Amino acid sequence: MVTQHYTLENESETFLFAQKTAQVIQQRFSSNVGLVVYLQGDLGAGKSFFSRAFIQYFLPQQKVKSPTYTIVESYQAPLVTIHHFDLYRLSDPEELEYLAIRDLLTAPFIALVEWPQKGEGVLPRADILIELQHVSGAEEHDFDTRLITLSAGSTGGGEILKAIQNIQT
Repeated sequence: MVTQHYTLENESETFLFAQKTAQVIQQRFSSNVGLVVYLQGDLGAGKSFFSRAFIQYFLPQQKVKSPTYTIVESYQAPLVTIHHFDLYRLSDPEELEYLAIRDLLTAPFIALVEWPQKGEGVLPRADILIELQHVSGAEEHDFDTRLITLSAGSTGGGEILKAIQNIQT
């Protein structure tokens, strides 16, 4: 399994990393597939921030709302539909069936899923897992520093991670 670690010093670097990730995915995306990206991390780790920057790569002027209360927000980009899920308030994975998740996840799509463990058993397996963590430090300027770990959950996810690594080095 391909795993990569990146340290991002502030929100600007996190924004740029999300945009570069979106760029690589757009370049490698096939219109006859879907891509599932899990975003994990504690509250405030930057999952929604990352998702917003990712979506705005495809739709630069788009206002991106957090789907905390709606569970899912969908955005139609020129070649793909992007679904942003926030499952934090989900009580049971079966609730995803009421949202017609199987209809939503019809190619071509990209699903960004925050709190994926809450949808376990109903959600498809992740192609890419992104874990965001605050790096704690004694100094105030370390507060925005994040460690981002990317892991591939599929062959396609592995190819995307290799391409991301190539633009980061």
